[in-house]
Amino acid sequence: MTTPQPTEPDSTPDASNRADGVFDSPAPLSDDLRLATDRVLPSRSEPLVAELSTSIGGPVGLHAAIGRNRTWTPLRVLFLLALIVLSFSWFGKAGGCLQQAPATDGTSTMRLDWDHQRQFYGLCYSGVITGYTEDHLTAADLRDGAAPYRTYWTTDGVKQYIGVPVVTAAFMYVSAQAARGWGAFTEAVGLPRSLDVVNYFNIAALLMAIAWLIAVWATMRTRRRDPWLVTLMVISPVVLVHAFTSFEVLPVMFTALAMFAWSKERPWLTGVFVGLGAATTFYPLLLIPAIVIICVRERRLADAAGVAIGSALAWGFANAAVAAIYPSGWRATFTQWRDRPAGPDTVYRLISQVTGWDPQPAVVNALMFALMIAVVSGVMYLGLRSPREPRLPVLMFLLVAGLLLVGKEWRPEMSLWLVPLAVLAIPQPRVLLAWMTFDALLWIPRMALFLAPDRKWVPVELFYVGTAIRWIMVVALVVYVVWDVLRPVAAHHADRDAPHLHASPAPT
Repeated sequence: MTTPQPTEPDSTPDASNRADGVFDSPAPLSDDLRLATDRVLPSRSEPLVAELSTSIGGPVGLHAAIGRNRTWTPLRVLFLLALIVLSFSWFGKAGGCLQQAPATDGTSTMRLDWDHQRQFYGLCYSGVITGYTEDHLTAADLRDGAAPYRTYWTTDGVKQYIGVPVVTAAFMYVSAQAARGWGAFTEAVGLPRSLDVVNYFNIAALLMAIAWLIAVWATMRTRRRDPWLVTLMVISPVVLVHAFTSFEVLPVMFTALAMFAWSKERPWLTGVFVGLGAATTFYPLLLIPAIVIICVRERRLADAAGVAIGSALAWGFANAAVAAIYPSGWRATFTQWRDRPAGPDTVYRLISQVTGWDPQPAVVNALMFALMIAVVSGVMYLGLRSPREPRLPVLMFLLVAGLLLVGKEWRPEMSLWLVPLAVLAIPQPRVLLAWMTFDALLWIPRMALFLAPDRKWVPVELFYVGTAIRWIMVVALVVYVVWDVLRPVAAHHADRDAPHLHASPAPT
């Protein structure tokens, strides 16, 4: 038998390939060999994520091919997490507040089971559900020709209209018509029919879920290098509790789209989204002073003008027809807000509880506008004088947080405004999760405010203590952001400039 002779290492094909820096793959190579070499890796950059990753093998390896998986992309993972959270949010509302019971008039019809203040002790209250009847959007109202801004009703001798901005009112009206049409369809084909208000809530919730997914997509695209940052947005306890409490998802979507358009250097499109967002609520307009700060620093005044003009045109297009045809109903959106007293969640109510001060709505409005001018002026001064250019989400977070801190309303669901902005502006996951969790838990004593005295499970004072703590927590977040903006350029995130800690390794 002939004994095989050993081969010199340098003479083998594998050795020559290794010498040339080429390796044989154990499987066929992908057609797309691109790597996301600049992607931020949370399992290396964030201590919390790094610690959690030890349960599944530890942080991602130094030689991992990041961005090669075309099935489970970051966007699809985030969408999956968002759908899970939205599902639980829907169950939280539907499980308690959409239960049906026989009508009390002895007929065979059904009604919502809100007996014994079920919507409050069940923590499932939703303005979407109550607005269906209160804003005259029922199937019977629609058959009689009811429409937002045209239909009014009398409360204590005063005319009342729907009282929400135009885009939100259109969203409610379309959802109500869709619910009416679905009810007619199920009756025509003989399918089991649920209450119209149940159909209305489900259709509105479905559309708002789509709007939230769009907001997630736009937010992730705004920070494309760090897609996993948006995870905090999709798993936020505030979203879990308040995604379907009201229609606040709509302005969040338009604001996210506006910031995405700005990141793509599309000022006119940014203005369009700002204008549409302003037709759902006020706060998207705060993007304009934030963008002005950036444009002044970069000497891009034409872009700032484009955003402002685009916003005015979009807002005017959305409002012009309604304002012309139904001027009284359109004005009611502003007059009802003007005449409304300070909400129980605001700093003005806290001061009233401590001092007994009972200001009139006109006084609260004047204080709010004066303080809001101070907030905008302070943020503009900070943005123009900071040693480095602040990012748009940072400026927007400061402005929106200031609006909530000094505004006359801070309903629990309005904290949704801050969630994507805080995620983009504050790189502190533990701090953000603590604030979001506390903010979401404040819903429990908030609902206790409306319970009858014999059903209250917590004293009213606990709610005001919680509101004060939330106010302090948001102020602390604002102080942190201001401190971060004012840090010297050389010291700013010096630890985040180490690519071997955060970014995917470059291919050899």
